[in-house]
Amino acid sequence: MVWNGQHFLGLEDLSKEDIQSLIQRASHFLEAGNRYEPNAPLSGKIIANLFMENSTRTRCSFTIATRRLGGDCIDLLGGTSSASKGETLVDTAMNLEAMGAVGIAVRCSEESGPSDIAANVGIPVINAGSGTASHPTQALLDAGTLLHYFGCDDLSGQHIAIVGDITHSRVARSNVIGLTKLGATVTLVGPQKLLPTDPACETSTDLDAVLQEVSACMMLRVQFERDAQVDEDYRDKFGLTEERFANFTGAILHPGPINRGLEIDACVAGCNSPQNKILSQVSFGVATRMAILEHLIG
Repeated sequence: MVWNGQHFLGLEDLSKEDIQSLIQRASHFLEAGNRYEPNAPLSGKIIANLFMENSTRTRCSFTIATRRLGGDCIDLLGGTSSASKGETLVDTAMNLEAMGAVGIAVRCSEESGPSDIAANVGIPVINAGSGTASHPTQALLDAGTLLHYFGCDDLSGQHIAIVGDITHSRVARSNVIGLTKLGATVTLVGPQKLLPTDPACETSTDLDAVLQEVSACMMLRVQFERDAQVDEDYRDKFGLTEERFANFTGAILHPGPINRGLEIDACVAGCNSPQNKILSQVSFGVATRMAILEHLIG
């Protein structure tokens, strides 16, 4: 790999070849399934999961990834940390380093949180989601899921739609970077009030028209906890309904958690069609985080 950074804070500094190399390594771990790595690259090492926001898939996948690589992890959650007493994010991270953690995966509401920590500790820092700005490990696993689906090593010629609450989505922002570096065309779809004012790619408010052009569609959750507001006809205009899915031939993805019946119908999210890659994303998420941990720490 060309990329040899100490931290994994975003996809901006990674080349197409760097992204492909990490995905190739993740594919190895995916094929290994539930087996632990025989050489245990994290043996005797402790990774700290510093999650100041709620998480299921990302936090658990970091835990499983660490243990499959032979390491151990500690989970420090926002409600149980000294942040509730006023301790800063950086001070918390510095204390974790002082206790012997050799790496930190951090999720926080501050957009600069991971980079602030990285500037003050001497161990690798992995951005596990920061504010509405960045979620690079999710974007990497999404790209890997699509490469597996299409059976290729880049996304040249593929047109990907990302649909929903774009304004509040760190997943969308990181995916635009990752997917375009791999050669894909990306279109962001949603109501005008949930589209970015400074988009880095094409945008549309017409889901039905875009679905006729794309080879994959990633649905996003409406983030009501970030005060997102949608009209009563949101599902009719922007939801992946059973009727829309019946006429769509591409892959469907969703980073989760899912508002079933809003951005995607329950029968679509739970269907067994080869087009449904939602749980494939979850599986590839463990493998992707194994690849990142091994590269930075193992």
